[in-house]
Amino acid sequence: MDGTAADRFDAGRFEASRNRLASLAYRLLGSATDAEDAVQEAFLRWQAADRQRIEVPEAWLTKVVTNLCLDRLRSAHARRERAVGAWLPEPLLDGDPMLGPADTFEQRESVSLAVLTLLERLSPVERAVYVLREAFSDSHAAIAEVLGITEAASQQHLHRARRRVSAARRGGGEADAASARRIVEEFLAAASSGRTERLVALLTDDATAISDGAGLTKKLLRFDTPERVAAVARAGFKPTAAKRRLVGGAYSAHYARVNGTPAILFVVRDRVIGAVTFDLAGGKVATVRGVATAARLVRLNAAWQRHGRDAPPIAQW
Repeated sequence: MDGTAADRFDAGRFEASRNRLASLAYRLLGSATDAEDAVQEAFLRWQAADRQRIEVPEAWLTKVVTNLCLDRLRSAHARRERAVGAWLPEPLLDGDPMLGPADTFEQRESVSLAVLTLLERLSPVERAVYVLREAFSDSHAAIAEVLGITEAASQQHLHRARRRVSAARRGGGEADAASARRIVEEFLAAASSGRTERLVALLTDDATAISDGAGLTKKLLRFDTPERVAAVARAGFKPTAAKRRLVGGAYSAHYARVNGTPAILFVVRDRVIGAVTFDLAGGKVATVRGVATAARLVRLNAAWQRHGRDAPPIAQW
């Protein structure tokens, strides 16, 4: 095989791992943009490496991407950017290959916005062990090799990570798709019509709403108690002429699945201007998350352009 053919072959080997690497990086970083950067850097290192000496390319690439992500998580810039109360994961439309494997409950849960947010409470190494084990079912021996730790240490990190995620987790497992859609569409109808009493009835007793404030605030906006969440939802969802002027025209509301959870996407001229996701528990809404910062919706928007969608519950406001 000549040099050009070998390069093409090796590039193909990298491309065969690209989706897995991107999914790994996204789970570790919670950002599609940062995940893409990590994968591209891994590709450059792959090109520069003596590839004939790499016995298991997938393991080598996994190690490179994981450590690039850990370096990012440990950086001073990332610590400032991801300060508690100032950061939400980047939402992705279901079907995006960056979401990765979704065959088991653990795999689906590990990429939910709820768990990606909880992972911020872990150390970078705990986060890596949790993701490699829960999402990709890697053995402790493989994880130890990737992270340069012992198998016993990997097991200890996983135990601590599971305990911390479990202690902070909310919700009651997965709701069936039909029930989830019905609850969210009822919530949308009640909020857009201003029916506060119905909204409160759809919320759990410890309901929470979290918003990035469209990037206009340095800290996330957080609202607790069903009454406050209902008031915020009513104010945010109810259509007004002022909102139409602000977003550049009439907008529609579409039901979707984002990071494995039910969501409403607000769309103007086929461009998503906001994504609101819902965590459900016991047939009610436990957590509402709103993301409207344009930079955090770029990849979701690109997927939306390609996505075959249902008729919106609310066609035009």
